[in-house]
Amino acid sequence: MAIRTHYILVLLIIWILTTAGAYYIGTLNPNPQIVKNIKDQTELKIQKDYSQHKLFEPEFAYKDNESFMLAVNKCIDFVNLTTPPSKRIHRDIIVAMAVIESAYGTSRFAVKGNNLFGIRTWDKSVAQMKPQENPNAIWGVKTYITKCKSVQDMISILNRLEVYKDFRLERQRQKDAEIIDVAKQIELLSAWSTNPKYTQIVKSKAKESATLFNSN
Repeated sequence: MAIRTHYILVLLIIWILTTAGAYYIGTLNPNPQIVKNIKDQTELKIQKDYSQHKLFEPEFAYKDNESFMLAVNKCIDFVNLTTPPSKRIHRDIIVAMAVIESAYGTSRFAVKGNNLFGIRTWDKSVAQMKPQENPNAIWGVKTYITKCKSVQDMISILNRLEVYKDFRLERQRQKDAEIIDVAKQIELLSAWSTNPKYTQIVKSKAKESATLFNSN
């Protein structure tokens, strides 16, 4: 009986030490995948809570290049409240494309149509503006109630259209590997413009955004 009791006591001590050690190691070195899953689940819960309340878009006010970028950034934060983590577009990409396509919010389409990305439509039932140099074009540039709505639509387009499938795959690959390579993601967005140097221009403006928002 004494031998059996001693054996059980030894096993109990080993179990306690093993459990304590695992907890200690896990605390100092948490499993990255578990941490990421907890973070995503928490964000989804927050989004669900927000969806039950009326959300108000931030004011989109700007007077120069920097304040325009800050205004776009506020829109991104607002849209992200209802966008799942897996479908979010890096803010430097959104800001850079808004800067390029709207000339820092000064283009006719941005001022009169709240379109920050030159998003086109061929659907006659959709509110739109015709280009001044081609008023009889079969397509038009979409108009939005607010500029934040154009940010939301831009994110939706990149998440939906087949032409951006490789972009989405690369974004997911980076998310799984827990790395961020904005330049590599941008390389897969060439379809947004007919300009062969478009992705290089976006990369340049994305660096400007990263400097402003410290998002490197």
